[in-house]
Amino acid sequence: MKAVKKSEWQLQTAKNRFSEVVNRAITDGTQTITRHGKPVVVVMSQEEFRKLAPPKKDKGTVDLLSLLQSCPDGDLLCEMLEKNRADIRRPVRERAL
Repeated sequence: MKAVKKSEWQLQTAKNRFSEVVNRAITDGTQTITRHGKPVVVVMSQEEFRKLAPPKKDKGTVDLLSLLQSCPDGDLLCEMLEKNRADIRRPVRERAL
């Protein structure tokens, strides 16, 4: 019979065996920490976290999808984008207003 690897830890045990919790998160996947029997924290590898986290944006970067979704007249915006397709491909520069 194959041994089941632990993935849930009581808080006190996790504190006492933190290195093991971290190593298991790296090798076996997420580790759940419980307090009073309820899950409160998840420990995961950096690699797994990066898969879940959205990519960081540079300062001044505009989220085009959000901008398009907030546009009151989507058809007009689409027409403008088509007319200015060449301009769209140029890098965006910040300008003081």
